[in-house]
Amino acid sequence: MAVREMTVSEAGRRGGQATKVRHGSEFYGEIGKKGGDTTKRRHGAQFYRTIGRKGGEKVKRLRGPSFYTRIGKKGGQKVRRLVEAGKKAAT
Repeated sequence: MAVREMTVSEAGRRGGQATKVRHGSEFYGEIGKKGGDTTKRRHGAQFYRTIGRKGGEKVKRLRGPSFYTRIGKKGGQKVRRLVEAGKKAAT
């Protein structure tokens, strides 16, 4: 039987699955928070504002301003449904 070499993508996926089994899925949230805290300490909160603005400008260029209108309406509709469900549950 021929031995096939593993791709980088496959190795990463297998490693991620093994890590999840060993440490649990909460582990990823914990290391993400640590990484975010370290980045904030090193670069300051302004760094996040800057990269957020740059990302928003790129999305606006790629998808157009109407994209934000559509996702804003979807978000508003979801909030409205959640509020109504909360009111029903409270009565």
